[in-house]
Amino acid sequence: MSKKIRFNAFEMNCIAHQSPGLWRHPQDRSTEYKDLEYWTDLAKILERGKFDGVFIADVLGIYDVYHQSAQHALTGAVQVPVNDPLQIVPAMAAVTQHLGFGLTTSISFEHPYPFARRMSTLDHLTKGRIGWNIVTSYLESGSKNLGLKTQVSHDQRYDIADEYLEVLYKLWEGSWEQDAVLRDKERGIFADHRKVHPINHQGQYFSVPGIHICEPSPQRTPVLYQAGASSRGQIFASQNAECVFISAPTKAAVKKLVQGIRSNLIEQGKDPHSILIYTMLSIVVDESDAKAQAKFKDYQSYSSYHGGLTLASGWSGVDFSQFHAEDKVEYIHTDAIQSMLDSYVKADPNRIWTIEEIAKFISIGGNGPILVGSAATVADQLQAWTEETDIDGFNLAYILAHQTFEDVVEYLVPELQQRGVYATEYTEGTLREKLFGRGPLLTEQHRGASYRYHATAKTNNNRELA
Repeated sequence: MSKKIRFNAFEMNCIAHQSPGLWRHPQDRSTEYKDLEYWTDLAKILERGKFDGVFIADVLGIYDVYHQSAQHALTGAVQVPVNDPLQIVPAMAAVTQHLGFGLTTSISFEHPYPFARRMSTLDHLTKGRIGWNIVTSYLESGSKNLGLKTQVSHDQRYDIADEYLEVLYKLWEGSWEQDAVLRDKERGIFADHRKVHPINHQGQYFSVPGIHICEPSPQRTPVLYQAGASSRGQIFASQNAECVFISAPTKAAVKKLVQGIRSNLIEQGKDPHSILIYTMLSIVVDESDAKAQAKFKDYQSYSSYHGGLTLASGWSGVDFSQFHAEDKVEYIHTDAIQSMLDSYVKADPNRIWTIEEIAKFISIGGNGPILVGSAATVADQLQAWTEETDIDGFNLAYILAHQTFEDVVEYLVPELQQRGVYATEYTEGTLREKLFGRGPLLTEQHRGASYRYHATAKTNNNRELA
């Protein structure tokens, strides 16, 4: 029996997300990113195509590693300007019933206490369709603008993230008991104060004594995504993530990453398939192979070489302007995204990349491969990917906004549905219920569940309700 295929849309509240230069194409809409209609139109397209959700990336900084300058990022609109991702979600939720929203926010740039409220608010407003992509941030420019002299080291960022999640779990899972909210109009009692508890957290990085100031949302804790594929990132993911997002340029590299994540789960004593893993790629599809290839050739004519190296330098922390185009890519340790260079140098031993090849590859579709062809051709390739890499789904990066997703919904989704490998209807309920077919809350086996309040363990819960 063929493995089911899942789609997320990979987006960002900016112009040139993964394909710098394509904003110049006459059919591209990405310069409309400031308009609410841009996002509501996108949401309707994705829900029509039965996408799991829209996965919204974010950075709080600028790609200024290439040439040690922001010039190419600004002239090419390479993920700058970039607006806040959270504020577009309520509008998209209002025009959809099922689409999920995976939001990227960094633990490095916001205290967990106000962040917990922001996510609970969105989970309420969307009726439980919120997910959170946990990132630790890799751009030094963002750290400096938050008052840090330099970027915190890679592994220390994950140490901070461990405690950050502990605070959030205490707020989301442990502060309010499930039956604390009464809404009793006759007695004038909204909440049973005996069942709302301060978390009294005092740790190495955070001090949070009080209660969560939101009542429990449909999921309490949003669906947890994680995008770190380094060794330390995979350990963190195995302890916290429900879904993992990876990106790598080849099938062999993706397979290696998936195997590493599954192995870490086994080491944690967990089912290796308890986490859904999505890999990034782009799709160019049309009525025939010939039309799709012609469309792709047209797209390539708008791609930006310098834009590709601007992204590559920012992601890896390595200034690629110091090398010649024909130089071979080598692994250089930095405090940025360590798995990025690893996926080019170590993950696929059958491929040696030059600087020029990386620039051209990343300039259209980012750090993921591109599948080109008719619906039947692309469907064959997607099924091969799922079977050969053990991936669960695909984070589809657009090349043209919103044409890429319109083409996928028009041509590819019906083909996959006809093959019986793609959903024809949404599961009811919250995002967690849609993804996993179980209840809206974290499972009892999840790390976060251990922070739930247990009344029997407390002694101050016997006061009369006033």
